[in-house]
Amino acid sequence: MADEKNESLLQHLDNTQTNCLNEASHSNNTLRSILGAKTRNKNASAQLLSDADEQLILNLHFNQTVRPRSIVIHTSPAHIAQGPARIKLFINRPAIGFEDVERAEEPDAAQVIDLTEEQVREGKPIPLRFVRFQSVTILHSNIGTEDVTRIDAVDVLGSSASGGGTRDLSALTTEEGPA
Repeated sequence: MADEKNESLLQHLDNTQTNCLNEASHSNNTLRSILGAKTRNKNASAQLLSDADEQLILNLHFNQTVRPRSIVIHTSPAHIAQGPARIKLFINRPAIGFEDVERAEEPDAAQVIDLTEEQVREGKPIPLRFVRFQSVTILHSNIGTEDVTRIDAVDVLGSSASGGGTRDLSALTTEEGPA
């Protein structure tokens, strides 16, 4: 549907299950510091930083089924050299580790995206292959480039899977009487 809503899906995050592997341990440098409010981060003192090396795995768990259409990854212009250059997206896996994603390419990954500096610096929405993201409850993202990867904001745009089905069926009528 061309007119389907394209809203932030962060409001549907399950913060008790959402986590990040290899994030720095300082409280302002974690995934929760940039996603805790379930809105796109605008706090300049909060950012996600990788710890031991450049790789991060973001595990975004949603409290309902969603249909992501695009993802936003933003790194401030002052730190753009630490911004991600490539992301690998996986969906609906109960658990995922670095060994699962290291050499994974499509179709094992739902989508692999080479990011432009402009997309990351300006926080532009990056389109997803919508047909692969029809029924998502967990979105995993493997990110990494420099010695330390920095992300200032993340957003997932799309719609909830339960949002429009009833409205679409409301025009249907049934004939009364025996068939």
